[in-house]
Amino acid sequence: MRELRLTADTDAPIALQSFLVGKKGVSKRLLTKLKRCENGITRNGKVIRSIDTVYPGDEIILRLPDSSLLEPAAGLDIPIVYESARLVVFDKPAGVPVHPSIKHQGDTLGNCFAHLFPGLTFRPVNRLDKDTSGLCIAAKDAHAASLLQGSFRKIYYAAAEGLIPDEGVIDAPIARERESIILRCIREDGQPSVTRFRRLSFSGRHSLAEVLPETGRTHQIRLHFAYIGHPLAGDDMYGGSLVHIKRQALHCGSLTFTEPDTGEEITVTAPLPEDIAGLFETV
Repeated sequence: MRELRLTADTDAPIALQSFLVGKKGVSKRLLTKLKRCENGITRNGKVIRSIDTVYPGDEIILRLPDSSLLEPAAGLDIPIVYESARLVVFDKPAGVPVHPSIKHQGDTLGNCFAHLFPGLTFRPVNRLDKDTSGLCIAAKDAHAASLLQGSFRKIYYAAAEGLIPDEGVIDAPIARERESIILRCIREDGQPSVTRFRRLSFSGRHSLAEVLPETGRTHQIRLHFAYIGHPLAGDDMYGGSLVHIKRQALHCGSLTFTEPDTGEEITVTAPLPEDIAGLFETV
């Protein structure tokens, strides 16, 4: 059973649906699922309806049963760049989450997988942030997932603000920002984190970098480039500007892995999406 605890941090009484959807970003799709579950939504330990009122300080708990199979979504057009009996590689667009969450139900890569491969559990082997585009491997069975885990190499392409060095290594430990679930920071007591890069081109405003992360920390590339004074374009979370692109300019453009059945080394690539490529077009 998955459980999420929320405190009604409102100044006045409010309808539960307005609180969850309007204040906490719960999707209407998820709200419908919760209403159908036994004890799906409780207030201070008692079941509550979506039309009921919550009061400041109330504890709201959302409960959903665990499920290995996701709801199929037929309307998502996510390209497949490679497929075999044991795995599939998608070219995920920016804006599409990999996993369902409180704010995203039915519009994720997992939901697309469920539509394309009914009856199979979604097992992503590498994960990308919602607004990072590019290649994502999903294994079709648990054994393939185990074989692939940690055995693949990724190359990212990033548009960093300003002129970065020809090449370099960023070695800076990453930790969770103490009061945040999402934000990360550079801190001495963080996990060791290493990013290698080389500059491919410079537009006069942005540098296109080929990036090879040696570790896989959350937000590693984004945070490391901000740390050296060159945040990624569009990454306003870590100091980047939204003037020229509206999401972090980061793309997983190459994956190399070993096919579980044949032992063959496979490399798949995905070209830069238009929004990042457009930062380097000459007028």
